[in-house]
Amino acid sequence: MWKTFILIFAGGVADLGIYAQVKKQFTVEKNQQCNRVELSLKAKTGNCFIRPSQNNELLNIYSNQDLEEYSHSFSNEVKGKACIVKLSLEQESKRGVGRKISYHVFGSEEKPNDKFWKVYLAEDMPYSLNLDYGLGNANVDLAGLSISKLKINTGSADVNVSYSADIENKVDMDTFFIKVDMGSLTARQLNLTRSKLVLADVGFGNMLLDFSDKSTMSHHIKGSVGAGNLVIHLPGNEIPVMVKISDSWLCSVSLSHNLKKIGENTFANAAYHKNPKDALTFDLDVSMGKIIFKDKN
Repeated sequence: MWKTFILIFAGGVADLGIYAQVKKQFTVEKNQQCNRVELSLKAKTGNCFIRPSQNNELLNIYSNQDLEEYSHSFSNEVKGKACIVKLSLEQESKRGVGRKISYHVFGSEEKPNDKFWKVYLAEDMPYSLNLDYGLGNANVDLAGLSISKLKINTGSADVNVSYSADIENKVDMDTFFIKVDMGSLTARQLNLTRSKLVLADVGFGNMLLDFSDKSTMSHHIKGSVGAGNLVIHLPGNEIPVMVKISDSWLCSVSLSHNLKKIGENTFANAAYHKNPKDALTFDLDVSMGKIIFKDKN
């Protein structure tokens, strides 16, 4: 069993716009036995950022907090060829979680804070990511990384997923899974994921899926909406799109002008009739919520 756990209490670099010193909190170094990383990261509160790194470490995490300001659990070990890393972070607060939820839902006097964790991943190592966010904000930039599998679960946090440098995933992704309870999740540039299967689950929150850019491969999107909202941005008219929706009288579905009915609860655009094989296909279920399709134009 191989373990690396590094804490640095002194030093740091100044972060733009943040006056507190930024300090390295956790590092996992490369190991010749590993050819992939399975990372489980749970952040119950606070602000979390994920970015590609320029160095060789498998994982680097920085924060503008001191060790006594938050609680954590950390472990890593090698199983076969996989490096298994588990990290749970919880920012300490004088106010309870109930007060934080009250702020998120009802806009009480609880104010968002500037405490954060910045997570850096190596570009040349395949990762399976399991990300769980409770409260706060998260920004996940996957540009140029090698993500073989991605799972994001957000309770009441607001999460943004993007490919900021317009660089696609370096490996084929098995599954892109995202789940929202009461928070919000925005996933942009999904054409760069290289994932044939996208699974989306919306409870009471809000989710936006952006497929507006042309993809080099077909995608199958399976989604479920409870009482929340799902907004889907479609690509241009030249991309074939087919939608199947299982709905109820309590829900609301708004289709784009390009989607025409071709069967029971089934809709498609004109390009689908010419080339159905490479279509962007949606299989959606909605009970009390709302689904909105928007054309690129």
